[in-house]
Amino acid sequence: MNQVIEKILDHRSIRSFEDKLLSGEQIRTIVECAQAAATSSYIQAYSIIGVTDKEKKAKLAELAGPQSYVENNGHLFIFCADLHRLEVSGEMEEKNVTESIESTEKFMVACIDAALAAQNAALAAESMDLGICYIGGIRNNLEEVSKILNIPSRVVPLFALVVGYPKNRSSKKPRLPLENVYHENGYQTDDDLFKKQLEEYNETISAYYNERTKGKRKDRWTEQMVGMLSQKSRLYMKDYVEGQGLKKR
Repeated sequence: MNQVIEKILDHRSIRSFEDKLLSGEQIRTIVECAQAAATSSYIQAYSIIGVTDKEKKAKLAELAGPQSYVENNGHLFIFCADLHRLEVSGEMEEKNVTESIESTEKFMVACIDAALAAQNAALAAESMDLGICYIGGIRNNLEEVSKILNIPSRVVPLFALVVGYPKNRSSKKPRLPLENVYHENGYQTDDDLFKKQLEEYNETISAYYNERTKGKRKDRWTEQMVGMLSQKSRLYMKDYVEGQGLKKR
C-alpha cells in the first residue's frame, strides 16, 4: 500500500483546529490541486471562494448551524457550481447559450465538477497533514449566504470546506460494507441481502458510537438516517436554484 492510499483510507472529519492560519502558498497549492481534477468537457463549471474576513466567517458559521469550526479554522473555502463564467463566454463569442446553461444536465455537470475539485483539494490538504471537514450547512440559508459572498446569477454555493491544523483528531468512522456499495455488472436488487448487510453495519456503528461517547450514544446507522430524513429540511432549494437561472429545463 502506498502513501497516497494510506492517506485516503485514514480520512476523518476534523472539527477542532489550532489558532493558526494557512499560508498563501498552502492556499494556492490546495486550489491548484482542485483545478487539476477531472472536468466534464473541459467546462470547469465551478468557482472557489476563500473567506478570510472574520465578520463574514462568523456570519457563515451562524448560518451553517451554528458551527464554530466554520469560523475558527486555518482557511475557509466555499465551493460553488458556476455557469456564470460560461454565460459571459457566450457574450464574448456573441452566441446564445442560455438554453444549455439553464438545463438540468449542465447544473449536474457543475455540481459534479465542483465535487471532484473539492475532493482533490481535501486530499491535497490532508497530504500536508492538515485536517478538513465538509460543511453542507451553508445550504441552510443560501439567500443570506449569497448576500454575504456577493453571488451572481448562474452560481450556487454548494458546500464549504474548512481546513486547518488539527487540535484533536477524531476517531475514524466505519463505512458501509463494500458489498453494499460496489455492484458488479448491474445493480444488486436483493433487498433481503441489503437488509442483512445493513443489520451487520448497524451493529458496527452502534458499537462505534458506544465506545466514542462512553455509552451516551448507541444509535444504529439506519435509525440515524431515517431520523434525519423524517425531518424536512432545505425544501426551498428548488426555488433558489431556479431563481439563480439554473435547472429550468
